[in-house]
Parts: sequence; structure tokens; C-alpha cells
Amino acid sequence: MENPTSHQPLTDAELDRLAEFLNSVGNPALNIEFLDGYFAALICGPDVVFPSEYLPNLWGEGVAFESDEQVAEITHLLTRHWSTISSELQRTLQEPDVYLPILLEREDGVAPANDWAHGFMQAVHMRWNSWKELIDDEENGGSMVPIMMLHHEHDPDPQMRPPEITSEKREKVLETMIAGLTHIYRYFEPHRRASAGMALRRSFQREAQKIGRNEACPCGSGKKFKHCCLEKSPTLH
Repeated sequence: MENPTSHQPLTDAELDRLAEFLNSVGNPALNIEFLDGYFAALICGPDVVFPSEYLPNLWGEGVAFESDEQVAEITHLLTRHWSTISSELQRTLQEPDVYLPILLEREDGVAPANDWAHGFMQAVHMRWNSWKELIDDEENGGSMVPIMMLHHEHDPDPQMRPPEITSEKREKVLETMIAGLTHIYRYFEPHRRASAGMALRRSFQREAQKIGRNEACPCGSGKKFKHCCLEKSPTLH
């Protein structure tokens, strides 16, 4: 039976638990805000990226879990948060809606959002060549500007830093960033559908290689594989 909470947004207590784990990984830059930005970029982006690639890129190869139970717990929390972002962004394709990112506030009540932008850009750099289409697009590339401003706000290279972002200006940058996220998601929707189709065809071909041509077709038709689904299998061009 499916867990009734599997599609529910994480509670505050669950977000705290996930944040506690991220803090234990040992990367001082990794927190729940960074994770939210990282996931948002992967979900918005043009390519399908699997956990086997994006999780090691997030926290490195050497992360150690305390037990199998902890692996299951953290995987469950990550999956649910991913689903929350994905479903809310998907809704923007039909409705005038936005995804509200997780942004941590300082004691003065300001949410700098730098960590969110760092997480987003780390995911972008995983598929930089694909993202360049949007970044270089004169009509649509502006949706990336507020994210890149926040990402480079404290860059060691002065040439990369944007003009000073005052508290009043930051609010406007965040508003533009949130609206731009919807635009990015919509822009790459055709790319994601094509990428998902390609991934599905590759998965089918890998499975097909495991089945003998003269064996019974796994679809249950009673025919040999070579006279059934093998003949209908999609090809890559």
C-alpha cells in the first residue's frame, strides 16, 4: 500500500530533520536552501538527470550513512521534497502560479537567497552546454539574471559581482527570481519531454538486450520476442 504522506510537502519537523542530515555531511555550503535551489534547477532544466548523478554531485562520493534505516529515511524526504517542487512547477504550465522557494532568513529578517542561487547554479553547471541556449537567448535569458546576480554577489572576483544589492533592491530581485523560475520551467518543457523520451527508449533497449530473440515476449502475448515487441521497439536516431 502506498504511503499516504509520499506526495505531501515536508512538514517543518521533516525539513528540520533533512537540514540536520545535510549539516552532518560536512560541506558548510550545503543546507536546506541550497538543496531547494539545486532541485529546482534540475527540475526546470532541459535534461533528465538521475539521482545516481545528481546526489554524488550534491554531497560527494564519500558521504556515510549511519544505517540502512537512515538511507531509507533521507531518500524518502528527498523524494518528497523533489515531488513538491516538481508538482508546483508543473502546475505553472496551466495556471498563473509560481513555486515559492525555501529561503532562510537572517536574524534581521532578510533572506539573502545566496545559498539558493548557489545550489541552482551548481545544478546548471552539470549541464552547462544545454543551459547556454537559455542564457544566451536575448528574449528569454533575462530570467536567469536575478539568479546569477545572487550567485555572484560575494564572488572573490570583483569583476563578477553585480552592483550592490540593497535590502529594497533584494526584495525586487527575489520577486523577479521567483517569477523567472516559472518562465525557465516553461521554456525548457519541450526539451524535458524530448529528453524523457530518449531516456525511456534507452531504458527499453537495455531491457531488450537481456531478452533472447526466441524467448517468450515479456508482454504476455504468447509470441516470441522477435515477432512481437522487438519488432515494435523504438530506434534512436
